[in-house]
Amino acid sequence: MQGFNMGRYYPPPESDSGPAQVFNKTHPLGQRARKLRSEGILTVRFEMPFAIWCGTCPKPTIIGQGVRFNAEKKKVGAYHSTPVWQFRMKHAACGGWIEIRTDPKATEYVVIEGAKRRDYGEERSDDGEEVLDPEEKERRREDAMAGLEGKKDDEKDKKEAGQRVNELLEESDRWWRDPYEASRFVRKGFRRDRKERVRETRIAEELKDRMGLDIELLPESETDKLKARLVEFGDWSEGGARAAVSKPLFEEVPAKKTTTKATDMRTRSERHKAQTKESFEDKVRHNTRAAVDPFARTQTTTHAPLPGIRAALGGIKKPTTSTPLEDSLPPADTEKTPQAPTSLVAYDSD
Repeated sequence: MQGFNMGRYYPPPESDSGPAQVFNKTHPLGQRARKLRSEGILTVRFEMPFAIWCGTCPKPTIIGQGVRFNAEKKKVGAYHSTPVWQFRMKHAACGGWIEIRTDPKATEYVVIEGAKRRDYGEERSDDGEEVLDPEEKERRREDAMAGLEGKKDDEKDKKEAGQRVNELLEESDRWWRDPYEASRFVRKGFRRDRKERVRETRIAEELKDRMGLDIELLPESETDKLKARLVEFGDWSEGGARAAVSKPLFEEVPAKKTTTKATDMRTRSERHKAQTKESFEDKVRHNTRAAVDPFARTQTTTHAPLPGIRAALGGIKKPTTSTPLEDSLPPADTEKTPQAPTSLVAYDSD
């Protein structure tokens, strides 16, 4: 069976013009090969093999690796039997032309015109030798001392790299001299880490269930521990609670007398005695309110007197008379007589 539009025979026309003659003269590649017969140029789709800096743009512009252009491909030479191809393309941003050629000897692309290859720093070949740019090669070729220094540096780097490789090989041989021990060591570490992860997950789930959380808890870190240690929740001792209860709700703070060094003619010891007297008066006032306040006596425990009061009083004995609050309280029954339980319903037999 004859294929579609294949193998058709066009007989010679009676005249030179006609569709058959036009069909026979067209190239299979179409418009891409319009310069192939006259100039040897074929339009191809060229992908940038590396990043380059455009040399014709008014501002520094980089063309990234992988950008595609419609380039004119042309053979410009040969290296032995391998042809050297030239790719010439137009930068759409500035309208400048960029020319790149193949280098069969170095198996690399070389920028010839209109741009400059982007420099990523020091490059090395597969065997560890440094890849020199054309300028460095030319300088070493012209300057004998520079070439000698470069060779010495290369030898030094190669020697250091060889020593490092030997150290790595020795370390690898030491670790894998006994495969069973190496495997056991690795599995032991994995097992320990797995148990730790399972324990942390269990603790996190228990905490989420206890606090009713519906969020994912991250593992604790050293920063969290440090912040938790720096938090202080205040003093919850009995003395602090008693001091807070003994203070009045709306206490009138007397205005402090502001004295300057020019008007205060008292000595340091006199000022210290005055401050001690004021603090003692505050303590007595607070303790008196704590003893009289009925809300502060709800607890059955007795509080020890504040230290320093007996010494401040100068040996004055505590009066034995009871306070007005104690006189108002009813006397406690020393002996309790048992009472018979009363029934809800009275019977005649009783």
